[in-house]
Amino acid sequence: MKNIDIFRLSLSHVRKSKMRSWLTIIGIVIGVAAIVAIISVGEGMQASVQANLGSLGADLMTVTPGFSRATGFGGGHGPNGAPSSEILTDKDLNVIKQVPGVLYTNGMVSGRSEMIIGTEKISVSISGVDTSVWRAMVTTDIEAGRLLQPGDSNAVVIGYSLAHDVFLQPVTQNRPVTIGGKTFKIVGIFTESGGFGGTDNAVYMPADSARDVITENVSRNQFTSITVKIADQSLVDSVKADIEQKLMMSRHVNPRTKDFTVTAFASIQQQISSVTQSISIFLAAIAAVSLLVGAVGIANTMFMSVMERTRQIGLLKALGATDNEVMRLFLMESGLFGVVGGVIGITTGILISVLISSVGVSMIGPGGTMTTVVPPQLILFALTFSILVGVISGVVPARNAARMKPVDALRFEQ
Repeated sequence: MKNIDIFRLSLSHVRKSKMRSWLTIIGIVIGVAAIVAIISVGEGMQASVQANLGSLGADLMTVTPGFSRATGFGGGHGPNGAPSSEILTDKDLNVIKQVPGVLYTNGMVSGRSEMIIGTEKISVSISGVDTSVWRAMVTTDIEAGRLLQPGDSNAVVIGYSLAHDVFLQPVTQNRPVTIGGKTFKIVGIFTESGGFGGTDNAVYMPADSARDVITENVSRNQFTSITVKIADQSLVDSVKADIEQKLMMSRHVNPRTKDFTVTAFASIQQQISSVTQSISIFLAAIAAVSLLVGAVGIANTMFMSVMERTRQIGLLKALGATDNEVMRLFLMESGLFGVVGGVIGITTGILISVLISSVGVSMIGPGGTMTTVVPPQLILFALTFSILVGVISGVVPARNAARMKPVDALRFEQ
């Protein structure tokens, strides 16, 4: 028999048993749709995390007072776990500047203060920066206005949320605001960073101005953190190690009594990306279990099909059909289940992912939303996988059919 004849014969039997065929196909549809939807959510999560973490900058690292053994977002605790009273000073800043590979250092003064616009008052996060190097280290774009410049004293740049979401009245460039009892002019507004960059709800001003308005007491030669920009992000690990070693010597501490933490943003990116990727793989593996159920359904349907068509098999063999042709007949039939189930499952999975994307899934962090992503490779993988599941599920029934003897098959009675 020609392949086209085998295909037509398989298709006619699938059409003849419509109810059973559709029930079998539904098992594949559910499995494929679940895989496509879950992986698309995982891909969207990865894309969102990468986009948001991109505002951190892979070539940046931060030095904070207090030692944390966790490789997370900074220190804040002493060697015994108690809140650290240690501070960073000009001396630490100068030590870091001397480390090979360090391009810029920005001594920052952070805290909180009251921001007043009209009759509205809200507590905001204040970040005081070194205006001479800050613009070279900012990774979030400006929506309106400009960044801080050397010589600015009563100027501020605010985050996207402060400008658009927090206050009832519009907050625009060049508008005067009162922070900590002092008047400032808004010279710039950041674009939305998605939360990870930390700019959405922050106010940036010169470090000396920040010391005057924040509630925390930070002296002129002290900093709450130091941000470091390196010349090449491939040097992150070596520069981080050098900074730690030189600061320990300068501060007269050892690894056991270390009172500061150096955090590389590239490491944070890798850690969070690794976590989201692991979650995606885990969820996809769970979804794949439903495909196994669908495979069992196909195998059961094919065994029943072989039993119902025993006499037909005997007749085909009596007319000269080979074992290989009989086997191809049933493999093509089981493959049809995989193809139809895969196409419908992919379509359903894409619709589900579009629905999830339109509704929006809140992410960790203020202002963050996640969309789903359906890459072309996912569609190709899902279709290929569903066809393989269909074909493999029909191998044993097809082999049983191919091994039947024509005489015995023709004598068979249901």
